[in-house]
Amino acid sequence: MSTLSDLPNIGNVLAKLLVDAGVDTPEALRKMGSKEAFIRLKMRDDTCCLHKLYALQGAVEGIRYTYLSKEMNQELKDFFNAL
Repeated sequence: MSTLSDLPNIGNVLAKLLVDAGVDTPEALRKMGSKEAFIRLKMRDDTCCLHKLYALQGAVEGIRYTYLSKEMNQELKDFFNAL
């Protein structure tokens, strides 16, 4: 996979937002992780929601976000609520 939009859950709009936030490749997203990428997005757009965080984690794992484990969903929800 050579572009962000090749990843699951990442459409052209989210890919552009990620690039604008300094995350320009799938490798950069995987290395950074969903939480750090989400923080970067949230700093640019205060309306970022929990589902965007789920989408990022799914992209990191290479799966649709609906297939994230219950434990991961809870971890991400706790992280989101702590922001």
